[in-house]
Amino acid sequence: MYSLLFLGTVSFVLSLFLTPVVRAVFRRWGLANRANEGTDLHPIPRAGGVAIVISYLLAYLFLLAMPLKAGFILWDSINFALRLMPAAGLIFLIGLVDDIKGLEPWHKLLGEIIAAGAAYWAGIHIQGLAGYGAGAWWNLPATIIWLVACTNAINLIDGVDGLATGVGLFATFTTLIAALLQNNAALALATVPLAGCLLGFIRYNFNPATIFLGDCGSLFIGFLLGCYAVVWSQKAATILGMTAPLMALSIPLLDMAVAVARRFLRRQPLFEGDRNHIHHRLLDRGFTPRKVALTLYACAALGAVCSLVVTNKNISTFIILAFCMTTWIGVQHLGYVEFGVAGRLFIDGAFRRLLNSHISIDNLEESLAGASTPEECWDVLRHSYREFGFSRIEVQMAGREFNECVESQPLQSWKVTVPISSKSSIELHRAFGPAQQHQVVAAFVDVLRKVLQPKVTVFERTSPQSERQRVEMTANV
Repeated sequence: MYSLLFLGTVSFVLSLFLTPVVRAVFRRWGLANRANEGTDLHPIPRAGGVAIVISYLLAYLFLLAMPLKAGFILWDSINFALRLMPAAGLIFLIGLVDDIKGLEPWHKLLGEIIAAGAAYWAGIHIQGLAGYGAGAWWNLPATIIWLVACTNAINLIDGVDGLATGVGLFATFTTLIAALLQNNAALALATVPLAGCLLGFIRYNFNPATIFLGDCGSLFIGFLLGCYAVVWSQKAATILGMTAPLMALSIPLLDMAVAVARRFLRRQPLFEGDRNHIHHRLLDRGFTPRKVALTLYACAALGAVCSLVVTNKNISTFIILAFCMTTWIGVQHLGYVEFGVAGRLFIDGAFRRLLNSHISIDNLEESLAGASTPEECWDVLRHSYREFGFSRIEVQMAGREFNECVESQPLQSWKVTVPISSKSSIELHRAFGPAQQHQVVAAFVDVLRKVLQPKVTVFERTSPQSERQRVEMTANV
């Protein structure tokens, strides 16, 4: 306990005094500065992670220098943290280079994957679910995915003064309490200096901030929290108990998951920034930056309490269901249009219809590709046009004409003509319908043009009419 108090106090004091020093140095050197939004007279350095990392390491050095047995406790109980330092150091360097010079997203991701692999080698393993699957082949990729997700989750939420620092502080304190409850001295000794560093740093990072975490700080904090969560989950005896670390990191992980889902639905680049994160939505609703931070602090505190209470088997199921329901309601109130539209498409069956239509388009393309004569092409078309909602089809292909229609024609309809060549075309009639079906129609037309154009060229070259024309031209000559 004395070691914990010593580490926490020293890291807090070091962070409290080193942060303004780092701020002054970066201002003097003009490195990694970013002007604050508003009327601040001084640019604000965005490499505050330097102060956190220095304070974190110096706290251990001071503990090792103590004449008491604390140093021996450190070596015996937390040597895994020392093995973790190369991986954490790589993450810090990636963030620092990005703050100063800038890195491509893929370069950062590759470095994060390498660092996550180094952490796995150092002993940070996701050991299956509730003891099942330990040593399985998927333990390594699962660990890497988890660590990369946590690393970027804290980085993505760092958009409002003090937000990432405060949310990280709540998650760190939660992990520390869980370690004490589990009598996990190694995890407690690794966690407490990070809590002290963040507590000292938030004094300068809360609104109005005079220094920002930067990527070197947010990536470092997210990576360490991801590692600590793995160590925490290794003590879980049940699958439900393993959800506790997820709840402790619920705010940054939820924000990252929502961002990825939004960009996927909109077909936007996953690594391209936007102003639709949770904190941006709250700002758009009229919240001040300070109120946004305090609101999400409260949500992080709720997640922290749930993560500690969920270990109680008697009420764990109720806590998880209530937490998931609250999270769903919260996301709904943020007003993301993408999820509302996707939900309506799924509920009214439009999603399944679109899926079936695209499957039918693939089958149509395959069948047309196998047709070798105009008659075979027509046979494929006459069996498929109704499936895509067309009421009439007229085909002119290589001197041949084909047509067919449904028995009951719609009163109002529109038509589309698909030119295949100068002599061949396909005309389709369709009743007015839902707007989302227009995409299916466009895909249907694209398949017709792509597959039939080369075939029709061959058909027209070898058709009997073309042969007669060539014979007549030869006779005239």
